[in-house]
Formats: sequence, C-alpha cells, structure tokens
Amino acid sequence: MSFVEVRLSQDEPVPLDAALRLDRAEVLALVGPSGSGKSTILRAIAGLGSVRTGQIAVGGTRWFSSDAGIFVPARRRRVGFVFQNYALFPHMTAAENVIAAMGHVAKGRRAARAAELLERVHMGGLEARRPSELSGGQQQRVAMARALARDPELLLLDEPFSAVDRSTRLRLYREVSVLCRELDTPVILVTHDLEEAALLASRMTVLHEGRTLQSGAPAEVMTRPATAEVARLVNVTNLFEGTLVRPAAGEERLDWRGLRLEVARVPEVPDGTRVDWVVPDGFVVLHRRDRPSRGERENPVPGRVEAVVKVGQLAHVTLRPTHAPELPINFSVPAHVAERNGLAPGVEAAVSLLAKGIHVIPRSPRP
Repeated sequence: MSFVEVRLSQDEPVPLDAALRLDRAEVLALVGPSGSGKSTILRAIAGLGSVRTGQIAVGGTRWFSSDAGIFVPARRRRVGFVFQNYALFPHMTAAENVIAAMGHVAKGRRAARAAELLERVHMGGLEARRPSELSGGQQQRVAMARALARDPELLLLDEPFSAVDRSTRLRLYREVSVLCRELDTPVILVTHDLEEAALLASRMTVLHEGRTLQSGAPAEVMTRPATAEVARLVNVTNLFEGTLVRPAAGEERLDWRGLRLEVARVPEVPDGTRVDWVVPDGFVVLHRRDRPSRGERENPVPGRVEAVVKVGQLAHVTLRPTHAPELPINFSVPAHVAERNGLAPGVEAAVSLLAKGIHVIPRSPRP
C-alpha cells in the first residue's frame, strides 16, 4: 500500500474519475489542460472542497471515505498547500505569515521556528518584510516556508511557479528540487509545464476531463505514451498512423504510407493491425553531409526542410517527407549542426528514425 492513496469520482460539477498514489519522499506531477480537474483534486485532498464519492488516505489514516461517511476537516489534515497566487496575508510580515500556520506549535517556539524555515528557503534576513516589499520569487519562498510550518504529511503545490519570470523559475526549480529531496514528505505538484514536471517529479500523472490516463516516470510517459490522446497532451509532435506488418518470420515492420520502418517487436498486436505510433525528437537523427554514419541506414526518411527555428543553441527543424509531405517530422539539432549542414527552408535533407525509439501504440476498442 502506498503512503498516499486517492480515488475520486463524480459526474458534476467537475467530472472526475481519478486515481493517484504516492510513496514517501516522492514527487508526483499532475499535468493536463485547463479544466482537467487538477486543482479540484488538490482542493479535495486538502479538505477545501468536497467530491461525491471516493477515498483519500494518508499514512494509513482515512481523511475522506464516502462509503464510511468520513470527512476530516481541513484544519485537522496535516497538509502544506502552496497556492498559485501564494495567498500571503498582505498586512503581515514574512515571519508572521509563517507563524500563522503554527497553531500546533508552542507559542514560545514559533518565532525561532519561523526564522529557521525562512532560512531554509533562502529568506534569512527578510523576516520583517511584507509581501508588497518582496519579489514574486521571494513571495513564493515565503509561501513554501508557511506550507512547511504545518509539519505536513503531504505537500501540495498548485502551479507555484507560474507568476514568476523564467530566470527566477529556473532558480526556484533547483531550490525546490533540493528541498524535496531533503524532505521525507510526498509532494503533489500541479503544473501545465512539462519541463517543470520532468525536472521536479519522480512520477507524472496525465489527466484529461477528470480522468487519469497514464502514470509513470516523466521520461517514460513522454516517450512511450499509452494512447494517442496522451501523446497529444504531452506534446509529442511526431504522432502518426500506420499498419503493423510481418513480411517474414522474426521481422517486424511498420507500414507508414508505403514506407516500411523497422520497429521493436510488438507481439500482442496481430499482423495487419492499424496502429498509432510516435517517435520522440531524440530518436530522429539527421543525416550529416560531411560524415555519414552507420545509423543512417536505419529507417532513412528523405524529405525537404520546411522550417528552421533557432532558440538559443538549438535549432528546431520541420522536415516534409518525400513520400508523405502532409505528415511533417519535427526534430532538434545543435544550432551549429544545422548551420554546418546548410539546413534552411527548401533544402533537401534526410533523417533516420531509430527503431528503438519508435513506440507503437495499439488502439483501444472504440465504443
């Protein structure tokens, strides 16, 4: 049994059919589009909102059970909650905001404990400042210290970095990542940012319209999505359809608009089955003009470059395959590689789709 077990369901007002589990010291990211139920789930776990049916158990204690008629009020749930807008009291100092969450701590210990927590989140020396005197990143740190002040059994973060600029966000990622490793506390992070989820979370759960579609390590979910729907939700741009064929014993091929691609064995899928498939960016290899490699013989796809967009040291390339120009392949290479190979709109080029990176997705029966 996991340290945190959550199962929630209802038809309205927000449809839910969600199941989550966490072990101690684990960070779980909830990702999905707006309206998918992420914040509703967090509020239900914290006791700030109700759900029709289900169960929430933390550390073996049931906080909510519709079957048993159990609903532990929010004040009795040991939850640390960092809201999207931080929800700091504007008339209180940083220290006073942290102390406000210490109803369970003896009064004589509160000031010292608040100073200790603010130091832990790199806010030492700023205890007397009010929220209006703090930057967005500093307010986020105070909100984190206040969440930790409850000595939580579970930490909930609802889009905690969305209100700060990118450079501040990257610093906060590093700080929160270190803090999460030090805590022996499970963390649920709600985010729209897949990069954020990959950097901070040990597991990711994809939600859509209140349903949990897939859970797993972020790299696994983003390179081996369980369905085409998940692939779209995690922004896998190279999502295509094909037919699985076996021209000879021991051979596995994917027919992609007449182009036969070598793929890993998919024994559970019968020959001739129509499937979806993805190939993540990292498994698309550009054929270099100056130094051909052995890998270029693996699933070569010639085409014409449609676009090259340089972002920092990377070049994001769109290639229109010769055999199916309506199905573009997207991949990235270092900017200097794009320059050396003369990649530009209209230029002919070729890539290889590495067989080990092609993920075949069997289609679920449709109603």
